[in-house]
Amino acid sequence: MISVDLQGQRFQVRAAAIVLHAGYVLLHRAPGDEYWALPGGRVEVGEEASATIVREMKEELGEDVECGQLLHIAENFFDLAGRRNHEIGFYFLVSLAETSGHLDKARTYCGLESHLNLEFRWFALEDLAAINLRPTFLQASLTANPLVFSHAVQREYE
Repeated sequence: MISVDLQGQRFQVRAAAIVLHAGYVLLHRAPGDEYWALPGGRVEVGEEASATIVREMKEELGEDVECGQLLHIAENFFDLAGRRNHEIGFYFLVSLAETSGHLDKARTYCGLESHLNLEFRWFALEDLAAINLRPTFLQASLTANPLVFSHAVQREYE
């Protein structure tokens, strides 16, 4: 994975899946997290970011997905677990099969990331403003109509 510690910060490259269905978006969080995020993971050296999406969705949810267009590129600067992070994020539109067992909006789904049990849930797009979603630029970008490509710079610290 592309994740290195430099000058007291962690630098990483992440790919995230924007899974939209019937006015909802699929989000996940790790145990103990107070915020929600798009599913995805760190890009491996030599791996295309779109391939990261396919791999991560298979690993975490057991889903074969189709990775679509790149919708956002983001430069995220944030603190996590007492450490400064600088992340380059690639955000892709992703489709689940219509026969997927993960389309029921009323259910919570369990996923696995290494040793962590992840919680996956669908959230109505109209309710995103009330959710602690990271990075925060997603609250506006996911509800834009039409969805448009963007480059975001998100700083949670100065």
